[in-house]
Amino acid sequence: MGLLIKNAMIVNADKIWDKPHDILCEEGKITKIASGIATGGHETIDASGKKVLPGLIDIHTHLRQPGREDKETIETGSRAAVKGGFTSIMCMPNTNPVIDNAMVVEFIIREAKRVGLCNVYPVGAISKGLQDGELTDMAELKASGCLAFSDDGKAVLNSRLFRLAMEYAKMLDVLIIEHCQDPLLSAGGVMNEGVVSTRIGLKGDPGISETVTVARDIEIALYLNARVHLAHMSLKRSCELIRFAKSQGVKVTAEACPHHFVLTDEACGSFDTSTKVNPPLRSKEDVQAIKEAIAEGTIDCIVTDHAPHTKEDKEVGFDTAPFGLIGLETSLGLTVTELVKGGFIDLAQMVDKMSSAPARIAGLASKGVIKQGFDADITIIDPDKEWTVTREGFVSKSKNSPFIGRKLFSQVEYTICAGKVVYKF
Repeated sequence: MGLLIKNAMIVNADKIWDKPHDILCEEGKITKIASGIATGGHETIDASGKKVLPGLIDIHTHLRQPGREDKETIETGSRAAVKGGFTSIMCMPNTNPVIDNAMVVEFIIREAKRVGLCNVYPVGAISKGLQDGELTDMAELKASGCLAFSDDGKAVLNSRLFRLAMEYAKMLDVLIIEHCQDPLLSAGGVMNEGVVSTRIGLKGDPGISETVTVARDIEIALYLNARVHLAHMSLKRSCELIRFAKSQGVKVTAEACPHHFVLTDEACGSFDTSTKVNPPLRSKEDVQAIKEAIAEGTIDCIVTDHAPHTKEDKEVGFDTAPFGLIGLETSLGLTVTELVKGGFIDLAQMVDKMSSAPARIAGLASKGVIKQGFDADITIIDPDKEWTVTREGFVSKSKNSPFIGRKLFSQVEYTICAGKVVYKF
């Protein structure tokens, strides 16, 4: 038998439905949307008073497995994902060993299927060993299951190599995701270079380390008439460059993370190493610009850049702590609280940023919309329910979040993947 969702107020990217409908899911697909579908012998969920969204999709996470299972595993990361309302996630290649060969890709896919909670899609490395020297066998990696390629954690500095990668990606019709940061300009900076870094005495990372790479990648994409996706944008100037590029027809898409539209570099003054992220938290002006860029469509999607670290790794001095925070379990709440309740976007636009646009960008053609014939990946939320982020509440293996103690709106009530309930509040 299937799964029947009764009284569903459906929110797709194009509209919020004006009256409740029932949704029947069978064999992993949405087979019928209508009023008054007979219950029969189907498992039934009453969604009265809730909003029913296409399953959230995160195209930028770090699951750490293989190699750093003390920080996160595919299983614990998947549990965090479904608790946060995500039915599909893409995991970055900076594991140990690196996702630069078919064996690692196949291991990740096999382990994700064993766990059986959400869809996990590996992102293959652009360069072998992330060493910026030699291209991986992108065709083999795509055939093994990679949807995209990136050296995330650092930029591809070798411009010739990056051009070749984009040419191969264009031929293979896969996505290139670029971490925009020139390490020669960052020069070991641990937070945004500016008034705050000067005041508190931490080495700054200047914004130009991001924007020069954004500009280079846009120019290469224009030259090749190829597409490029820019990861975790954090600056007003980056938004200006992307906005202009799009107006010129460049095939560029971009993403932003909740911490870059919620927190400013002032948060680093607490010396809480959970605020040490890469790219760093920026100025108030940059935060406002990111919000506006999301609202107007310059930034196409919202991602988490979920980057788990152990307590021992993070409980050191700010200078020596690793970059990153966990985000899968707080992303929806932060987005609703800051952007929806804040009046920048509505729920339909949020669905576009967190489901439909990521599906389009990654080439997941059967996801990102609640429609007959599409995958039965569905997230049911109460957008007005308030909850508090607690350390004990995280199911991620790591707890490195600067949002502990913060009150957020939007509680995930159910997460449904391939017609199966994988999370229930």
